[in-house]
Amino acid sequence: MKKKVVVFSQIDSTVLAQLEQDYQVVVLNPKQGDINEQIRTEVVDADAMIGAGRLLNESNLAPAQKLKIISTVSVGYDNYDVDYLTKNNIWLANTPHVLTETTADLAFTLLVSAARKVPELDQWTKQGEWKRTVGPAQFGQDIFGKTLGIIGLGNIGAAVARRGFYGFNMNILYHNRREKLELAQPLNARYCGLDELLSQSDFVVVAVDLNPESKALMGQAQFEKMQSHAVFVNIARGSVVDEEALVNALQQKQIFAAGLDVYQKEPLQSSELFNLPNVVTLPHIGSATAETRLKMAKLAYKNLVDALEGKTPQYLVNG
Repeated sequence: MKKKVVVFSQIDSTVLAQLEQDYQVVVLNPKQGDINEQIRTEVVDADAMIGAGRLLNESNLAPAQKLKIISTVSVGYDNYDVDYLTKNNIWLANTPHVLTETTADLAFTLLVSAARKVPELDQWTKQGEWKRTVGPAQFGQDIFGKTLGIIGLGNIGAAVARRGFYGFNMNILYHNRREKLELAQPLNARYCGLDELLSQSDFVVVAVDLNPESKALMGQAQFEKMQSHAVFVNIARGSVVDEEALVNALQQKQIFAAGLDVYQKEPLQSSELFNLPNVVTLPHIGSATAETRLKMAKLAYKNLVDALEGKTPQYLVNG
């Protein structure tokens, strides 16, 4: 009898086809009723689960009788109750590294777009406002040669730093739980405290993992320390930022602009952010290119197969 795999979100079609060749596959569909009820029903006799973007914890996993692994098609895993999974001998595996460069590309997309008012001026042009030479109201901020502060010098943070250093001749500051000389030295990046980074940086990019220390890391006090011409970018997790404080900082022009790919509550349906011309909002697309999503799906597939074949997955979160 084939082992049962529950697919709880959309995944690459080629990887889904491979799963269907090798396993009994059940694909959950939000259009067919409450997704958590579907999970509770299908997980009873499931051997594995694969997908992303769903909260998985005791409330919907309790009926599982033989679940071996949840393979998430993501690097982040804050949607999963890792303690519960570990206590119940359920592996959790993720897909790091393959999305690093793509996410760093998006960080700079947001940085440049916010600094040069790209979305605002795109609409300004399309609405027929371009009737004369642009004036100060349309001016943005220079990027080349400025100071880039990175909060969280992990794989993605370091990739952002490389783009700033080699591509824009930027001075690099970074704040991290510890110094990372092996990443910082080739970029002449200087380790500093958070307050110094915020006060000295022209551009601030948040790339930290979400954990108890980083939750609400950026609040009113932190935005007040930033320069009035500074641009703030968040590609980490929405809960790292107090959104109300960010909205206030943008409204009061404590900072020049912001570029956001993540939010406290997703999908973002309504927000004061939508009413601000100096913020660029994207729908959590850090890894959303065809090439990278395929790489992620293939890696998640390999993690799943390894677990079901009795091997330890390479990227095990709770091993």
